[in-house]
Amino acid sequence: MLFLFVVIFLAIVFYHWGSQKAIRLQKNKIHPLTARPAYHGLYLATWAITAALLSLFLSNAILPWLMYKKIQATLPSGFLESSGLSLDTLILRIEQSLEKPASNLSEILSTDLLEKLQTTLQTWLNIQLFLPPMIMLIAAGLTSLITKRRINSHFKARTIVEKYTQRLLAVCASVAVAITIGIVASLVLEAWRFFERVPISDFVFGLEWSPQTALRADQTGSSASFGVIPVILGTFMIMIIAVGIAAPFGLMSAIYMTEYLPPRYRSLVKPILELLAGIPTVVYGYFAAIIVAPLLRDAGNWLGIDVAAESALAAALVMGMMIIPFVASLSDDALKAVPSSLRDGSYALGATKSETICKVLVPAALPGIIGGVLLAISRAIGETMIVVMAAGLAANLTINPLDSVTTVTVQITTLLTGDQEFNSSKTLAAFALGLILFLITLVLNIISLWILARYRQKYD
Repeated sequence: MLFLFVVIFLAIVFYHWGSQKAIRLQKNKIHPLTARPAYHGLYLATWAITAALLSLFLSNAILPWLMYKKIQATLPSGFLESSGLSLDTLILRIEQSLEKPASNLSEILSTDLLEKLQTTLQTWLNIQLFLPPMIMLIAAGLTSLITKRRINSHFKARTIVEKYTQRLLAVCASVAVAITIGIVASLVLEAWRFFERVPISDFVFGLEWSPQTALRADQTGSSASFGVIPVILGTFMIMIIAVGIAAPFGLMSAIYMTEYLPPRYRSLVKPILELLAGIPTVVYGYFAAIIVAPLLRDAGNWLGIDVAAESALAAALVMGMMIIPFVASLSDDALKAVPSSLRDGSYALGATKSETICKVLVPAALPGIIGGVLLAISRAIGETMIVVMAAGLAANLTINPLDSVTTVTVQITTLLTGDQEFNSSKTLAAFALGLILFLITLVLNIISLWILARYRQKYD
């Protein structure tokens, strides 16, 4: 937070400094400025902030390294090897001993050495807290003094600021692409480690999922099963039911709000509908577990049908309610964006309102409607809490929505809950599931883009 205030302070000060110099040059009226004073202020502020952030990055990289070297020089020769501790672990324990004097470090360190290490660590922590802002101020000040000399009547500040902004946007876009590549690479590398232990054929075509048994080789029932088909089947079952509920209800709601509801009521109904999207998923999970699941079970008993206490249908029904606003809102925006000339032309040809909606408005708004449905599908596939609370954790191989099932996201959460060793097939299976989920989402996106390209219509 301190660094943020420093950056904001520098931006305001040097923007004012640069713009004021340009205003003074403008008052002299010797030569007209080639750019507005605001661009001269932005020029000075951008260079100052760039220098400040670069100095902050370098100081945060160098100061911890110096601290490590100083602490390592304070330790006796061969201490880390004999104690079996890494330098990071030792520094963490010393830092904890600053807050809690009662520490187990007294068993491996003498009192004098511990106090010396604590003093050294505390000194460097204070340096890392107060020195970087000072370095930022100095770097920004020196940079501004140098760049301020370039401000004159002929200086093209606007061109430089726009080029700087363009490069900054390119860097931001590159960072986004790099993050995506990093996520995919981490999934692929960890999934590759998993497939070195478990054959990919067993994972892709296996019909049993029970990774919880993969503990130690000497335990009973230690042979795990990593067949992903039951998990994928449960994911698609819940997703299809949920989207099958949300898509028609959301589209009909959008049509009603756009074409039939008076504007004064529409401004009230649409925000109320979109409130459903702001309700936490854990609330939906409670609603599914406490209200919907018992109702389905009681209805099944009355009809003589066996309904599990935690069923896919209960989770899918509530999930469908949750994603209705996504379809409704995007479909409503797409329908409202259709030019009024298309409506008027349809009515002029004698079409009724229902014919105009079905044959003109919906085809014209189809790309936006498909986008809303795709967002609903992605939301349904990625939902975890509702499935945990209403559908259970059992990976049953079934197509009966009245049985208990599980999904990919639920299993990822289960596998990575608590302290885990990232050296076992059980934990690495989460990355294989993540890769499968990524591929499913990628295929859905490709299909949606194909549909959009196939049915997109351009209107003048």
